[in-house]
Amino acid sequence: MIALVLAGAVVLGVVLVQRTSAGEAEPAAQDRLGPVLLVPGYGGATGALQTLADRLAASGRDATVVDLPGDGTVDLAAAADVLDAAATAVLARTGDPAVDVVGYSAGGVVARLWIADGGADVVRRVVTLGSPHHGTELAGLAASLAPSQCPVACRQLAPGSELLAALNDGDETPAGPSWVSIWTTLDRTVTPPDSARLDGALELPVQSVCADSRVGHGELPRDRLVQQMVLAELAAGAPVELGPADCARLS
Repeated sequence: MIALVLAGAVVLGVVLVQRTSAGEAEPAAQDRLGPVLLVPGYGGATGALQTLADRLAASGRDATVVDLPGDGTVDLAAAADVLDAAATAVLARTGDPAVDVVGYSAGGVVARLWIADGGADVVRRVVTLGSPHHGTELAGLAASLAPSQCPVACRQLAPGSELLAALNDGDETPAGPSWVSIWTTLDRTVTPPDSARLDGALELPVQSVCADSRVGHGELPRDRLVQQMVLAELAAGAPVELGPADCARLS
């Protein structure tokens, strides 16, 4: 009995060291580059993200585009479960302790849902691309004018939806991973564009790096400048501030 009590105390001590407080993840080592999971947006099309995944693979990273259920139009919480399964599988395959996540459009919301539900333990860095963290007026308009044409995920992406209200209540960037939000001021899908702002993240509007960039929402994953920005933010070490001095080098 004494041996069991002592063993339990040791296990409890390890848990307390790993977690500074309940629900707070121990940050992943920023200098160890593991696999990258890329999460598509509403509609679930993987083609745009595959070009970015290929670019990451060419740089030496293990990159996988996650195939979301229902073409990304079903409950975003269900999509977060699929992301969790993908992370479990890729970490088992590679033996790495943590993944990086790139969430495009609604895929960034999916990543946040997964992390808020416990995924923070195995995530080193999160980069969101044009993600409607506070909703998009287009979804709100569709939900009010054509509800039959606005599936579950569409309604969840409306400003003030129950899902987004809960997700943004309190800390928008939970401890554990480092957070970066890349978006374009010319976004006509995520409206207003600064809905992509994420409190606590490194904010990188594309035009803050190259003022004359005309990239829109649909081109974000394919745009060479944006791809270079993503690669820079997924490198070893802390996320880096990028500005006009980096425009020529990255583009």
